[in-house]
Formats: sequence, structure tokens, C-alpha cells
Amino acid sequence: MPNYSYVFKFEADFDGDESRKWFAENWTVSFYYISAYMLVIFGLQQYMATRPRFELKGILFIWNVSLAAFSVWGTYRSAPELLYVLQNYGFKYSCCIPGPSFLDNRVGGFWNWMFTLSKVPELGDTVFIVLRKQPLIFLHWYHHVTVLLYAWYSYSDYIATARWFVCMNYLVHSVMYSYYALKAMKFRVPRWIAMTITTAQLAQMIMGSAVNIWAYQVKQAGNECHVSYDNIKVSLLMYISYFVLFARFFRKAYVASPKRALGGEKATNGYLANGKVEGKGKVE
Repeated sequence: MPNYSYVFKFEADFDGDESRKWFAENWTVSFYYISAYMLVIFGLQQYMATRPRFELKGILFIWNVSLAAFSVWGTYRSAPELLYVLQNYGFKYSCCIPGPSFLDNRVGGFWNWMFTLSKVPELGDTVFIVLRKQPLIFLHWYHHVTVLLYAWYSYSDYIATARWFVCMNYLVHSVMYSYYALKAMKFRVPRWIAMTITTAQLAQMIMGSAVNIWAYQVKQAGNECHVSYDNIKVSLLMYISYFVLFARFFRKAYVASPKRALGGEKATNGYLANGKVEGKGKVE
């Protein structure tokens, strides 16, 4: 089992069986959240069409700092299990066997649960985009909707591949929301950092696809792998669609129009991870 120097009471008291039971019976509640989300963002977009944009500088900073801190701590508490498994059992095991380090790990279990729940409040990212009258691109809301659905759908199965998906998402969000917090306070963060974050997103999609393909091959060979074929197909389709959309954005922003991607009044609108487009034609 991974070694934690300190375990908080709320982590030690976490009941993984109870949380899995709840999601098994109630994961479809996510459709209600998504329906409300779509109605709010597109209704609000129409409402804002004839009204001036809100700045929301202070609130946006607090929002991003909070999500950055949550993601950093989630990485810190989740990554030890993945690293422990890779060091002691290898990549194949990490993709296919939950094992006691995952199933009985209350610390990691709590932060897996928090990760799943966090996909609901993260929908608030879009509200800032709409209120600040920034372009709401398909990649942004598609990403939010599908991640929420998949996370809630998969949670009760405690699939082995989740250790990869959760850790990667926490890690990328740690950097992404930290970047947004700095930009919300008008710090001049080098443009290459935005490009690096988008590259990290692409790497996440490649790794997510690789993990699913590996799990599929293990199952096809008749070996033990605790991920259903249906879950693998849904997850792989999701990751591939993300990769295509992120790669399309990357090409448009940084390759096809490199001068525009460097900033300026006519620069290509930026998109980082959750699709936050900042400023008047540039990432802010």
C-alpha cells in the first residue's frame, strides 16, 4: 500500500463502498445537471447579447485559485497510489488490476470521489465565459458535458484505468488553473506556457487512449482486466474525440497562424484545457 505521512480524519472515515453504491443507483442524476447547464449557459448567452460584459476580475481569481489548490492537493493525494503500483507491479497491472492499493485505499478513494463530484462545480467555468462575453466554442462545453457523464457513469465500477485518468486530470488542472489565476490578475505570463498547457492536454489524451487500448488487448488475450468492454469503448471514443478537437485547436492557434497565436488585436482566440477563451482575441 502507498505510504501517506499523514491521513486526515475525513479521509480515514471515507466509506468507499457506500459512495460506489450511491453512484451505481444515481449516476443518471448527471443528466439533470447537464440539462440545467445547457439551459443556463445558452440562455445566459442570449441574455448577454445586448448587454455589456462583466469583468469579474476578483471573483475569477478566487475561482481559479480555489480550483488550482484543489487540483494540486488532489494530485498529491492520488499520485502515490499510481506511482506505488507502477514501481511494484508495472504498467499492465496499473491498467487492469484495482487491487487493495486502489480498492482499500481510503485516502486515494476519497480524492477519487472528490474528483468525480468536482465535475459538477467545474461547469461554472462556462458561466464566466458567457458573463465576460467571450466566444463559447464547441470544445469547451462538449468537454465539460462528456467528462461529467463519463466520471459519474464509471465511478461505481471502480475501474482500474481510473487511477490513470484521475491523476492525469488532477495534474493538468493544477497547472491550468494556476495559469488562469495569474492571468486573472493581469500577470504577463509567457505565451509559451499556454502552448505547453495545450500540449500537456494532448499528451493526456494520447496516454488515456493508450491505457484503454492496453486494457482492451489484455482482455482480448483472455487475461484478467477489471474494465468492461463497454467502458473501454466509451472512454476511448471520448479521448480520441478530445485529441482531434485539441489538435485542431493547436494547429489553428500555434501552427497555421503562428503570428496570430503570439498575441495582438487580431490574434486567434486561446483555448486551454477547459476552453477558457480570454481577452480580445488573445489568451489572458
